[in-house]
Amino acid sequence: MMFDTSSPSNADSVALPLAPLQPGASRRTRPRGLYDLTLAELETCVTELGHPAYRARQVWNWAYRQFARDYAAMQNVPAVLRQELQSVAPMDTLEPVRTVTADDGETIKTLYRTRDGELLETVLMLYPDRATVCVSCQVGCAVGCAFCATGLMGLARNLSAGEIVAQVVGATREARERGRTLTNIVMMGMGEPLQNYAETMKFIRIVHDPDGLNLGARRITVSTSGIVPRIAALAQEDLPVNLAVSLHAPDDEQRSELVPINRRYPIAMLMDTIDQYIARTGRRVSFEYALMRGINDSDDTARKLAALLRGRLCHVNIIPLNPVDVLPYERPDPAGIERFAGILREAGIPTTVCYSRGLDIDAACGQLRAKETAVRAAS
Repeated sequence: MMFDTSSPSNADSVALPLAPLQPGASRRTRPRGLYDLTLAELETCVTELGHPAYRARQVWNWAYRQFARDYAAMQNVPAVLRQELQSVAPMDTLEPVRTVTADDGETIKTLYRTRDGELLETVLMLYPDRATVCVSCQVGCAVGCAFCATGLMGLARNLSAGEIVAQVVGATREARERGRTLTNIVMMGMGEPLQNYAETMKFIRIVHDPDGLNLGARRITVSTSGIVPRIAALAQEDLPVNLAVSLHAPDDEQRSELVPINRRYPIAMLMDTIDQYIARTGRRVSFEYALMRGINDSDDTARKLAALLRGRLCHVNIIPLNPVDVLPYERPDPAGIERFAGILREAGIPTTVCYSRGLDIDAACGQLRAKETAVRAAS
């Protein structure tokens, strides 16, 4: 069932003009956007267009300090340069298709359309002490976790760094309109960040740039299903981001059913790489655990999980499952959730129960896109 956007609890759909790709255009011919560029790359672009390099910083400040929506707003930038940049590095690479707000007003989900017509999701979550945006890094996902709505779609394509940055810029504007400041980014939306490694790293460096959004690396969380070679690569980066590993089961048999990538990178290999990551970075690793009734929520499973993680510099985030209509998995009752968490805590494993927000707006990754796609297919 689609959302009733006339309801006071839901924001109106937003549709802004967006120039589509020319017929037959491919990913290779898709123009890079302004948000795809580092400041150094923008300076090169500007000088190649025949303008002084300092103009690049003016544009950069409009984009990341004033959060201008288009080049027309950049009043101190020559009109000819604005026109040229719109041609070679457009700002409007994402179009907001639908924005839905939870009844509590604190969770806002936006469905975006890319220039080539793909759909992706972003969620802004407002808390008393922070504002966090959950961004997507791919259209769909190839990992295929059994309980995930995004996994049902398969992978359409990677997002560019700029398409990920644009989600953060949009969330920053949304937060500012509500009198808030964006403080955190979690890469836990659609897609597997470490299977889009180069663009993920470029995205992080752009939003981390002190001349831009200046978001501290420790306020950025990269989530992964366990792509072992890329975890090892991340340990070598000079970016002290937070690493979250989607574990969901303490043994190979069950994890391979829930997270198929485990067949390629089994738990022993994953844990060995995580140990090396911790030794190299000194950073605590978070383990995400989607708790499902009758699947991975037994007392014995909790004890196995505690034994697996004991002695490691880590933290467990228990996430009672966001149910997906077409999948058979359900969240446990509150007593079962607390019992599972209690077993971990008694074993000395730092554990937090993270109750999902936005259940009334399908805030679990992939759900809003799936509904929009189904409606379009039926129309």
